[in-house]
Amino acid sequence: MTLNLRGAFAIFRNELMRMFRTAFGSILAPVITTSLYLVVFGAAIGGRMALPGGVSYANFIVPGLLMLTLLTESTSNASFGIYMPKFTGAIYELLSAPVGVAETLIGFVGAAAVKSLILAAVILGTAAVIVDYQIVHPVLAFFYILLVAASFSLLGFIIGLWANGFEKLQIIPLLVLMPLTFLGGTFYSISDLAEPWRTVALFNPVVYLVNGLRWTFLGTSDFPIGLSLGATMAFLLVCVGVIGWIFKSGWRLRE
Repeated sequence: MTLNLRGAFAIFRNELMRMFRTAFGSILAPVITTSLYLVVFGAAIGGRMALPGGVSYANFIVPGLLMLTLLTESTSNASFGIYMPKFTGAIYELLSAPVGVAETLIGFVGAAAVKSLILAAVILGTAAVIVDYQIVHPVLAFFYILLVAASFSLLGFIIGLWANGFEKLQIIPLLVLMPLTFLGGTFYSISDLAEPWRTVALFNPVVYLVNGLRWTFLGTSDFPIGLSLGATMAFLLVCVGVIGWIFKSGWRLRE
């Protein structure tokens, strides 16, 4: 079976254009929020904190803040993108069109991932104005950001299929991902935690994501980069498997 690239590109283009039609909510709002975090935590609090290796606190939190935005925005963009066709009834046209699961994922998930990459670039550019940071492993950092964006766009796609109301679209990004990210070492190293909280933190999957990105920026983190990459790849494969099952069984597609 050959891919219907024209159909996939049509979905991709439509979803990408939606981001530019809502530029304030899609780009400016996350950038403003991240800038405020950098100013408040990096400038006001960072001068009082000492980190090993001579790393400034502002440099330390840049990867964590970027991961915070990546997780929430990738999930929200993909979930809203696939939920709207369900809400308007256009999902029936999509299901009857000559596009399969692969083309659908390329269109919706690909667009959500590209939005996240654009947003990541804008945030890093904004952070460079405030913080004099460096990326020790830029190629690996790009690959890791792409991997995280794709993984959580897939998660958002699943949430969009699962949700039967607008309020459910926000449950996981706001009530699950946001707290896990704040408690996952965004603003601190878990090695600084006292027991039993250090052990509890090890069960937070976002800890490994934040530390993986932090390693690509600083060259050091609380965990080996291989562990973070493996965990992210495993999560991506699980999401692909769940989506394949959804399209095969038809669960929630016509509700």
